[in-house]
Amino acid sequence: MPVDFRGWLQKSTDRISSDLKTGVPRSLYYGYVGGLLTISKRKSIGTNIFTRNWDALVILDACRVDAIREVADEYDFIDTVNSIWSVGSTSFEWLPLTFQKQHAAEIRKTAYTSGNPYLTPVFRERKEPPVSQPIPFGPTDYNVVDPGEFRVLDEVRRYGTDDRERCVLPRTMTDRAVDISRTSNPDRLIVHYMQPHEPHIGDENGLGQNVFVPLRKGHITKQEAWESYLENLRLVLDELELLLSNIDAKKVVISADHGEAFGEFGFYGHQIGCPLPCVRKVPWIETTATDENTYAPKIEPDDERMEQDNLEEQLADLGYL
Repeated sequence: MPVDFRGWLQKSTDRISSDLKTGVPRSLYYGYVGGLLTISKRKSIGTNIFTRNWDALVILDACRVDAIREVADEYDFIDTVNSIWSVGSTSFEWLPLTFQKQHAAEIRKTAYTSGNPYLTPVFRERKEPPVSQPIPFGPTDYNVVDPGEFRVLDEVRRYGTDDRERCVLPRTMTDRAVDISRTSNPDRLIVHYMQPHEPHIGDENGLGQNVFVPLRKGHITKQEAWESYLENLRLVLDELELLLSNIDAKKVVISADHGEAFGEFGFYGHQIGCPLPCVRKVPWIETTATDENTYAPKIEPDDERMEQDNLEEQLADLGYL
């Protein structure tokens, strides 16, 4: 929803009339978000990925630093888990604050394949955050590059969303990354996996969609939600073993756009402007990749499915609407 002072004022009035105790701090929070976005637009808060050296960058959506450290010993390609501060606490923050025109020279060398649904609002519809709550003030132009500025911009969620799981599966992203790496040979490759972001699709502990709703209400324990989240993380890390043996990249970095909150200071999931380290701090893991040509990609962009785009439905499935 765009910057809208009247909309924010009306929403605030409605909240406070409904529940004074929660309405006042929530409305003040969105005033704070407007201030944070104004500052972030002028001076980056966090590390922009284009200021770092890498050949391939793997983004694990909503990946916490402590979570990947907990499972690191299970994966040979993970040695040291360092961290950086992200430029955003949601994808809708991270995208416009990352792919700005000041980095256009590097972006022209970059192939970006992503299962994240916010590519369309950011790059094609030129919308600004937040998603569904008005803010009283803030930036209305983030100087985001045009889609044509990328070496390749592959919006996988438009044709590659799994009908049963209602998300882009890890194998789909690996498939597209391998194909683009081999056919386009970009100087830089970004692969944006949607896991460990919900829905949690693991067979053993996976709790499906909207995990944080029952957690907030006390219908499930924090440990149950955490185990479900770790299982989703393992699904995507298992897939990276295949990716790293089927692309060539001297320096691969595994990172995230933001983390995830499990009730810390009353926060659940990831909200725009969240200042907590569990959401703003993301992994920074360095490794390497060599194409051993052990996998043949099978998935190609589907023009018919792209024409039947259902963005709002996909955003709702991911818990944003």
